Order: sequence, then structure tokens, then C-alpha cells
Amino acid sequence: MGFALYDMSTDKILFENNADKYFTPASNTKLFTFYGGLKMIPDSVPSLRYVEHGDSLIFWGTGDPSFLHAKLKGNKAFNFLKMSNKRLYFASGRYKGEFYGSGWQWDDYNDYYQAEINELPIMGNLVEVNELNGKLNVSPMLFADCVNQDSSIRDTSFLVKRDFNENRFNYPPIKVPNGYSQAVPYKVSLSTTLAMLSRYIREKIELIRMNMPSDAATLYSLKSDSVFKEMMVPSDNFIAEQLLLVYSNLLGQDLSGEGAIRYIAKNYLKELPDKPVWVDGSGLSRYNLFTPRDIIKLLELIYNQVNDKERLFAMLPAGGKSGTLKNAYQKTNNPFVFGKTGTLSNVHCQSGYVVTKKKKIYLFSFMNNNFVSSTVGVREEMGKIISYIHENF
Repeated sequence: MGFALYDMSTDKILFENNADKYFTPASNTKLFTFYGGLKMIPDSVPSLRYVEHGDSLIFWGTGDPSFLHAKLKGNKAFNFLKMSNKRLYFASGRYKGEFYGSGWQWDDYNDYYQAEINELPIMGNLVEVNELNGKLNVSPMLFADCVNQDSSIRDTSFLVKRDFNENRFNYPPIKVPNGYSQAVPYKVSLSTTLAMLSRYIREKIELIRMNMPSDAATLYSLKSDSVFKEMMVPSDNFIAEQLLLVYSNLLGQDLSGEGAIRYIAKNYLKELPDKPVWVDGSGLSRYNLFTPRDIIKLLELIYNQVNDKERLFAMLPAGGKSGTLKNAYQKTNNPFVFGKTGTLSNVHCQSGYVVTKKKKIYLFSFMNNNFVSSTVGVREEMGKIISYIHENF
């Protein structure tokens, strides 16, 4: 267990235990991705890059996660392409990385929280399957013929499972449960992206091999704060990973999460007391390693960058009220904890801001690794300590 508590008003660490030790942070990693975004895209998210040549419009992806995303509902790029009277050409190849981040668990491929990474994600790179009148309803419709009952499956519980290497989804020959709902990552490929674009924008969208010129125009989508909030409050891994590509879009031709991390670390994280081991945007990787005192410094940098307490706290889970902290504290309409959780097997962390009854704002980072008890017990103990700080300081 590592813990650090910092008083912003006096610039003093009030208490620390193993604060200089490295821990697996899980989704506390998103605090780093969040800070990078506050520095690099403070206003709006770039959604497409494009050039126009005569009767042609050539476009490149930026990694923008909002393109027809169910919750973000980023429709600007979609409408821009759909309303164009020019011939459309998609220029692929800006992202040359893997479809998973370094150190991800390959056997989580069927779970909604591990959607694949690519340069032009569409609909969150997920297939939604829902029970409707006793049958499965599939969205996007493009995948309807890919979801089939498999009589060889002997499972007694209902689950839709994709083949690892292709978009073939199977489920057991049993009744679809009432109200059933599941999101399954689809297998990303260039052919799938073109098929999705052709179905939803225009029947004929052609592929072109062309490097993006440095003066390519930028089409902006949603306000950055709304995207950051959707990443932070429900702890959305897909948005976190795609945002790293959005940041790297500002740096040159290629889209690279690793490149974005290197840039952020070099230019914005020099004040951290310990060199972080930072490898992905979401915290799915166990290769990430941070110290509690690093996260304390990061929280201070975030607070000073936003420079607006109400705006900052609105983008974070609130203890007892919203997001991943909703059930960590007693239900309330006046939360006193705002921060980020992080959970993997045998890992549970919580870092953020606690507002005391004396109206002080303390920064804290609580990191727990390698426990074999229940996560519920660890969460409850952290909640007791942070609540005590709120009540007595």
C-alpha cells in the first residue's frame, strides 16, 4: 500500500507511506492522459484532416473517438463527409501501431472495455447486441449477418463471443434473456472501416495511398471537456487510447500513442519527483508504474492547468454521486471527493481531491497492489480514511 496526502495551501506533504515506491496504477493512468489533453487540445478535438483537389476530397483520420460514438455523438465529421458533393477518398496509413496497447491481456478481447485502436474509429469500435422481442438486435447493421447461433456451444449461460481473428460472433442455442445487452469489440481492419464508411456516408468511398501534407486542413469535432469527461467519469479505456492518437496528430504525419506519451513526458512532466513508466493511455497495461508522490504532483499540475475548481470537478467522478466513485462513498448530492479510481485483478487505486469541512482541498493518492482479499474491502477502507480526512481537517 502506498499513500500520500498533500495540502495545497501550505505546499506540504502531510503524510506519506511508500510514496516513493512504484505501483501498478490501473486506470489512474488516465490522469496522465487527461493532463496531456488539457495541455495539447484545450478547446476542441480535431476529428479529420483533409485536402480538396478539384472534384475530390481526400481525408485522413486523427484517431478521434467521437465519430458516431453512442455517447459522445460526434457528428461533425460524419455530416461534413456526407454533405460533400465531391468524390471522397480515404487516405489510410497514419497509424502503424498494434490494435492493442503494450502489455494488454489478449484474453480480454471480447470485453467492451478493450476495443481495438485505429486511426478512424467508428461507433466506438463496438458491436451492440440487445434482446428485442426475444431475438438479438445487432448494431451496426453491417454486422447482423456475422452474429449467429452455434449449436456446438454447450454453455448454459448466454454470451455472444467473437472469434479472435475475425468478425464472426457466436452465441449458444438457448433463449435470449429478457433485457439482454452486450457490447463486443469488432475486429478492426481497413476493409471493415471502408465498409462502415460506405454504408453510413456514401456507397462509394475510395481508398488512396497519399501522405498527408503539412498544410492539410483540420475539421474539429466536440469540445475537449466533454470528451475528457466521458473518458474520466465512466473510465472509458477506448477514449483514453484514441486520445493519445489525437494528441500525436498535432506532432506530425504518423499517429502514435507512444509518440504522444514521449512528448507529454518530455515537455509537461519534468516536475514529477520520480520518472514514470508510462506505456498506454488507459491503464489496461500492467507495464505502467507510477509512485503516489508522482500522482500528487500530477494532480497539482492538473488543478493549476484548469484553474477552475468547478470545471475540473465536473470532469471527474464524484464520491457517492457519479462515475466510478459513485459506490465508493455514501450516496450524496454534495460530494467531497473528486478523482480517479483504478482497478485490475489484485490492484485497486484511488487518487484525487478531497474537500474538507474546513473548505481545504487536499490531494491524495492511495495505491494498493498485490492483495488477495476482495476489492470491496480495500475500497471500503480507503473510503473510511478519506472520509475521516474530510471530517477532521
